[in-house]
Amino acid sequence: MTALQSPRGGRSKTALLSSLIGATALLVGCTGCTNLGYYWQAATGHADLMRAAKPVPQWLEDPATSQALKDRLELAQRIRRYASSALSLPDNRSYTAYADLKRPAALWNVVAASPYSLTLHTWCFPVAGCVGYRGYYALDDAQAEAQRLRAGGLEVAVYPVPAYSTLGLLNWAGGDPLLSSFIGYPEGELARILFHELAHQVVYVANDTTFNESFATAVERLGGERWLSTQAGAAAREDYARFDAQRRAFRLLALDTRARLQAVYASKEVAAQDWPAVEARKRAVMEEFRARYADLRAGWSGPRQNAYDAWVARANNALFGAQAAYDEQVPGFEALFRAESRAGGDPWPRFFARVKELAAQPKDERDEQLRGGLPQPQQNALGQ
Repeated sequence: MTALQSPRGGRSKTALLSSLIGATALLVGCTGCTNLGYYWQAATGHADLMRAAKPVPQWLEDPATSQALKDRLELAQRIRRYASSALSLPDNRSYTAYADLKRPAALWNVVAASPYSLTLHTWCFPVAGCVGYRGYYALDDAQAEAQRLRAGGLEVAVYPVPAYSTLGLLNWAGGDPLLSSFIGYPEGELARILFHELAHQVVYVANDTTFNESFATAVERLGGERWLSTQAGAAAREDYARFDAQRRAFRLLALDTRARLQAVYASKEVAAQDWPAVEARKRAVMEEFRARYADLRAGWSGPRQNAYDAWVARANNALFGAQAAYDEQVPGFEALFRAESRAGGDPWPRFFARVKELAAQPKDERDEQLRGGLPQPQQNALGQ
């Protein structure tokens, strides 16, 4: 069944499109839901994606499907089954279909921040609340929005998104499909992205991007490590270990740089509105960041040695602010999982139950419980 056919239960194409509009708006943003042009591209973009999806068995039976793609789809199905059987992630129709998007990304996110702040500009809409990004299915549209924000004095970044979650709201229509934008990822990365997106179907809190993304990132790390240690071959484990070491080193560098920038933006120079001095301190932090990255990169090898080059070249407040959402609270979630693991038995259902309890608490209370465990940045010679 394609996405725009009436599913069992009698939904019409019109009803489906209405559901797509509502569900997609949760993810790609709709300021007050009054920007109908944006709202329409969100709905039609997701509808096109779902229309392109076919059940995995159809791809496997099609003689035109390459053997390489068949192998990846079969691997993805093994990972999908493992997600439900071993990690207690939702067992539904998500990732049982595949879509060839004919483009390098599912969509492109736009993020923005003030010149002297890491707090992201937000867009607000029903149900999902406010989030610090806005997604577009066409790169030109994303770049046009970025230019508009830059004209307003913000620092802006546009980055590709290989996958996103409809939070389980469209499982009746086929769920979220596997996509050509990530099906070719190395085994460890493919497992991580599926675990991450399925985690969003377990818990999602309106108005708290950091909680949502940090939780999903913790699940992808924990689940990915378990998959590799119990299901993958030696080559996949070695490839993952090599790249994950690079990723962890880069994230520590970015974490340290965020802390230094935060110190600049909370400085007495800002209070005095001495903007030339603030700009000079900011520039020094960014120059040091790029120099330290160059030193890191010099020690890396392999085909993904340059994985972060583009990010570093255009790093700004918007990119640092967006990255924070994906790792700021991860140590807290990982500590919570370890605590449940010590109790014996299967920790995943208990872990998810605890996260749901946290999600029901006021934001300041859950933030306090998740705080801690983050590496403390070292001061440099400038005292930053």
